[in-house]
Amino acid sequence: MEIKTSTKFVAELIGTFGLVLFGCGAAAVAGASTIAGLSGLGLLGIAFAFGLSVVVFAYAIGGISGCHINPAVTIGVLVAGKISAKDAVVYIIAQLIGALLGAFVLQQILNGQLAGFSAGEWAYGSNGWGKGYQNEYGTTAAFLTEAVLTFLFLFVILATTSKVGNSTMAGLAIGLTLVLIHLVAIPITGTSVNPARSFGPAILAGGAALQQLWLFILAPVAGAIVAAVVWRALYSEPK
Repeated sequence: MEIKTSTKFVAELIGTFGLVLFGCGAAAVAGASTIAGLSGLGLLGIAFAFGLSVVVFAYAIGGISGCHINPAVTIGVLVAGKISAKDAVVYIIAQLIGALLGAFVLQQILNGQLAGFSAGEWAYGSNGWGKGYQNEYGTTAAFLTEAVLTFLFLFVILATTSKVGNSTMAGLAIGLTLVLIHLVAIPITGTSVNPARSFGPAILAGGAALQQLWLFILAPVAGAIVAAVVWRALYSEPK
């Protein structure tokens, strides 16, 4: 059965919306909060929030759109020859809209604090680097982190969803890979490896988050393209 492009669009939009709301929401709402004597989620909790988001949507919409929910994944899959250019454009538009909607809902939730909410720099789980952001890593370290980790992420995606991979467990493997990526990158950049995930929060946060958005577009896309090229050189599925 052929799935309509409009259905794929909605699936990618909802999936990316959920990823941003769950992942960035975990970081912005529960990551550093203390509620009823309980400590915040911390690094491990936030990492699992992003990873589990990918797992649940992989099984929810994977059969519809492949559950890219990430422009870097879509571009990598395009370079690997597994999606048409037309569908890739549709996917990326849906992902950006979904991410912006997810960040908007998160913004409205945070603004609902009765004591008042001050967004500050890099609000809503935005990615960043440099002075004032987390452990203050430089631009080169941030770019290298995002590019290399996206490369590994895409390689796992292409391998597990290929005919030599275990497709029934692909969603779990991909989600756990994202957990591992976050454990490394959260202290450096807040972890993007996904231009849409960075786009939504940065648009609403403005300031430094928006000024630094370029890195979280270029680095993941570069890593994804290299991963696709390497994968095609190593493995070619039979027609």
